[in-house]
Amino acid sequence: MKAKHKATAALMDEWRVKGKPVSASASEMAEVVLPAQTNVLGKLLGGHVMHMVDIVAAMAASRHGNSYMVTASVDYIDFRNPVSLGEIVMLKSQVNRVFTTSLEVGVEVFSENLLTGERKHTTTAFVTFVAIDEFTRKPRPVPPLILRTAEEKRRWREAAKRREIRLAHRLRERG
Repeated sequence: MKAKHKATAALMDEWRVKGKPVSASASEMAEVVLPAQTNVLGKLLGGHVMHMVDIVAAMAASRHGNSYMVTASVDYIDFRNPVSLGEIVMLKSQVNRVFTTSLEVGVEVFSENLLTGERKHTTTAFVTFVAIDEFTRKPRPVPPLILRTAEEKRRWREAAKRREIRLAHRLRERG
Protein backbone atom coordinates (compact mmCIF):
# COMPACT_ATOMS: atom_id res chain seq x y z
CA MET A 1 0.00 0.00 0.00
CA LYS A 2 2.84 2.39 0.83
CA ALA A 3 4.51 1.80 -2.54
CA LYS A 4 1.27 2.61 -4.38
CA HIS A 5 0.85 5.82 -2.34
CA LYS A 6 4.44 6.87 -3.12
CA ALA A 7 3.93 6.19 -6.84
CA THR A 8 0.73 8.23 -6.83
CA ALA A 9 2.46 11.08 -4.96
CA ALA A 10 5.33 11.04 -7.47
CA LEU A 11 2.90 11.23 -10.39
CA MET A 12 1.04 14.13 -8.74
CA ASP A 13 4.34 16.03 -8.26
CA GLU A 14 5.22 15.44 -11.92
CA TRP A 15 1.81 16.75 -13.02
CA ARG A 16 2.21 19.89 -10.90
CA VAL A 17 5.52 20.67 -12.59
CA LYS A 18 5.01 19.40 -16.15
CA GLY A 19 1.26 19.66 -16.44
CA LYS A 20 -1.50 17.21 -17.24
CA PRO A 21 -2.91 16.05 -20.55
CA VAL A 22 -6.53 16.81 -21.37
CA SER A 23 -7.36 13.10 -21.11
CA ALA A 24 -6.29 12.95 -17.44
CA SER A 25 -9.25 15.03 -16.28
CA ALA A 26 -11.92 14.46 -18.95
CA SER A 27 -15.15 13.51 -17.16
CA GLU A 28 -18.51 12.03 -18.02
CA MET A 29 -21.84 11.51 -16.31
CA ALA A 30 -25.26 10.25 -17.34
CA GLU A 31 -28.76 9.92 -15.94
CA VAL A 32 -32.26 9.00 -17.02
CA VAL A 33 -34.69 11.93 -17.37
CA LEU A 34 -37.48 11.48 -14.81
CA PRO A 35 -40.83 13.29 -14.49
CA ALA A 36 -39.67 15.60 -11.65
CA GLN A 37 -36.96 16.99 -13.96
CA THR A 38 -39.26 17.90 -16.85
CA ASN A 39 -41.54 20.76 -17.83
CA VAL A 40 -45.22 20.41 -18.78
CA LEU A 41 -44.18 19.32 -22.29
CA GLY A 42 -42.16 16.38 -20.93
CA LYS A 43 -38.80 18.00 -21.79
CA LEU A 44 -35.81 18.23 -19.44
CA LEU A 45 -35.75 21.59 -17.66
CA GLY A 46 -33.00 23.92 -18.90
CA GLY A 47 -32.11 24.76 -15.30
CA HIS A 48 -31.53 21.09 -14.58
CA VAL A 49 -29.28 20.82 -17.64
CA MET A 50 -27.33 23.85 -16.36
CA HIS A 51 -26.98 22.18 -12.95
CA MET A 52 -25.60 19.00 -14.51
CA VAL A 53 -23.28 21.03 -16.77
CA ASP A 54 -21.83 22.75 -13.69
CA ILE A 55 -21.30 19.41 -11.94
CA VAL A 56 -19.55 17.62 -14.82
CA ALA A 57 -17.47 20.71 -15.57
CA ALA A 58 -16.42 20.95 -11.91
CA MET A 59 -15.41 17.29 -12.02
CA ALA A 60 -12.99 17.93 -14.89
CA ALA A 61 -11.69 21.15 -13.32
CA SER A 62 -11.10 19.55 -9.92
CA ARG A 63 -9.46 16.50 -11.44
CA HIS A 64 -7.09 18.70 -13.46
CA GLY A 65 -6.20 21.02 -10.59
CA ASN A 66 -6.37 18.49 -7.75
CA SER A 67 -8.02 21.35 -5.96
CA TYR A 68 -11.31 22.78 -4.81
CA MET A 69 -12.82 24.71 -7.71
CA VAL A 70 -15.46 27.43 -7.75
CA THR A 71 -17.49 28.43 -10.77
CA ALA A 72 -16.41 31.89 -11.95
CA SER A 73 -18.52 32.21 -15.10
CA VAL A 74 -20.57 30.46 -17.70
CA ASP A 75 -19.58 32.18 -20.92
CA TYR A 76 -21.86 30.29 -23.21
CA ILE A 77 -24.64 27.74 -23.09
CA ASP A 78 -26.51 26.74 -26.21
CA PHE A 79 -29.60 24.54 -26.08
CA ARG A 80 -29.82 22.91 -29.53
CA ASN A 81 -32.27 20.06 -29.04
CA PRO A 82 -34.63 19.14 -26.18
CA VAL A 83 -34.19 16.03 -24.05
CA SER A 84 -37.40 14.08 -23.50
CA LEU A 85 -38.80 12.25 -20.51
CA GLY A 86 -37.36 8.73 -20.33
CA GLU A 87 -34.27 9.49 -22.43
CA ILE A 88 -30.73 9.20 -21.14
CA VAL A 89 -28.85 12.49 -20.88
CA MET A 90 -25.05 12.14 -21.18
CA LEU A 91 -22.55 14.88 -20.40
CA LYS A 92 -18.87 15.02 -21.38
CA SER A 93 -16.40 17.61 -20.14
CA GLN A 94 -12.76 18.44 -20.71
CA VAL A 95 -10.37 21.22 -19.79
CA ASN A 96 -9.88 23.51 -22.79
CA ARG A 97 -7.28 25.92 -21.42
CA VAL A 98 -5.47 26.68 -18.20
CA PHE A 99 -4.60 30.21 -17.13
CA THR A 100 -2.81 30.99 -13.84
CA THR A 101 -5.40 30.21 -11.18
CA SER A 102 -8.33 29.54 -13.48
CA LEU A 103 -9.26 27.23 -16.31
CA GLU A 104 -11.99 26.82 -18.90
CA VAL A 105 -13.95 23.59 -19.28
CA GLY A 106 -16.00 22.70 -22.34
CA VAL A 107 -19.12 20.58 -21.90
CA GLU A 108 -21.15 18.72 -24.51
CA VAL A 109 -24.53 17.20 -23.68
CA PHE A 110 -26.20 14.40 -25.64
CA SER A 111 -29.52 12.61 -25.41
CA GLU A 112 -30.21 8.99 -26.22
CA ASN A 113 -33.65 7.56 -26.95
CA LEU A 114 -33.77 4.18 -25.21
CA LEU A 115 -36.29 2.73 -27.67
CA THR A 116 -34.66 3.76 -30.94
CA GLY A 117 -31.01 4.27 -29.91
CA GLU A 118 -31.04 7.70 -31.61
CA ARG A 119 -28.50 10.12 -30.17
CA LYS A 120 -28.60 13.91 -30.44
CA HIS A 121 -26.19 16.66 -29.46
CA THR A 122 -28.41 18.81 -27.24
CA THR A 123 -26.26 21.39 -25.47
CA THR A 124 -22.82 23.01 -25.51
CA ALA A 125 -21.38 25.10 -22.67
CA PHE A 126 -18.13 26.74 -21.57
CA VAL A 127 -17.54 27.18 -17.84
CA THR A 128 -14.64 28.93 -16.11
CA PHE A 129 -13.43 27.86 -12.67
CA VAL A 130 -10.95 29.27 -10.16
CA ALA A 131 -8.78 26.93 -8.08
CA ILE A 132 -9.07 27.52 -4.32
CA ASP A 133 -6.40 26.58 -1.79
CA GLU A 134 -7.84 24.21 0.79
CA PHE A 135 -6.25 26.06 3.74
CA THR A 136 -6.16 29.76 2.80
CA ARG A 137 -9.32 29.67 0.65
CA LYS A 138 -7.54 31.98 -1.80
CA PRO A 139 -6.92 31.35 -5.52
CA ARG A 140 -4.01 29.03 -6.22
CA PRO A 141 -2.10 28.08 -9.38
CA VAL A 142 -3.21 25.09 -11.44
CA PRO A 143 -0.99 22.72 -13.44
CA PRO A 144 -0.36 23.53 -17.10
CA LEU A 145 -2.36 21.73 -19.78
CA ILE A 146 -0.59 19.36 -22.15
CA LEU A 147 -2.13 19.42 -25.63
CA ARG A 148 -1.76 16.36 -27.84
CA THR A 149 -4.32 16.55 -30.63
CA ALA A 150 -5.33 19.09 -33.26
CA GLU A 151 -8.79 19.25 -31.65
CA GLU A 152 -7.29 20.06 -28.22
CA LYS A 153 -5.16 22.81 -29.79
CA ARG A 154 -8.21 24.28 -31.54
CA ARG A 155 -10.18 24.32 -28.27
CA TRP A 156 -7.16 25.93 -26.53
CA ARG A 157 -7.02 28.76 -29.08
CA GLU A 158 -10.78 29.38 -28.94
CA ALA A 159 -10.72 29.47 -25.13
CA ALA A 160 -8.26 32.38 -25.24
CA LYS A 161 -10.68 34.35 -27.43
CA ARG A 162 -13.58 33.69 -25.04
CA ARG A 163 -11.44 34.77 -22.08
CA GLU A 164 -10.51 38.02 -23.82
CA ILE A 165 -14.21 38.77 -24.40
CA ARG A 166 -15.13 37.81 -20.81
CA LEU A 167 -12.44 40.04 -19.29
CA ALA A 168 -13.37 42.97 -21.57
CA HIS A 169 -17.01 42.56 -20.51
CA ARG A 170 -16.00 42.63 -16.83
CA LEU A 171 -14.03 45.85 -17.37
CA ARG A 172 -17.05 47.48 -19.05
CA GLU A 173 -19.28 46.38 -16.16
CA ARG A 174 -16.98 48.04 -13.62
CA GLY A 175 -17.34 51.23 -15.62
